[in-house]
Amino acid sequence: MQSQLERKFHNALLDAYMKSKAIGYNATLFIQMLQDRGGLATAKALINSTKPSDGYTALYSRGHLELTVEAIVIDNPMWHELFTDEELAKARKRLEDYEYRPKQ
Repeated sequence: MQSQLERKFHNALLDAYMKSKAIGYNATLFIQMLQDRGGLATAKALINSTKPSDGYTALYSRGHLELTVEAIVIDNPMWHELFTDEELAKARKRLEDYEYRPKQ
């Protein structure tokens, strides 16, 4: 059963999906993952992937890394307790590799 924090996180990812659509990127695979797995499992799968997702690359090319799962997780300390230290480090590293400056 999802905690209230997990539900809020899921909704934050849905919000990012809608914002992505508004900038011309329709993240169909991402929304399918959210529907199938839920927000937390989707985020963990994307963060733990050995390479950035196609969606990450698409958002990078549009100048909107703030809409990536990695940025959403790192930019809001409220989500940090949902992830391991290793996952947070992976997300930070991926963002640094693409020269994203976290909000904090």
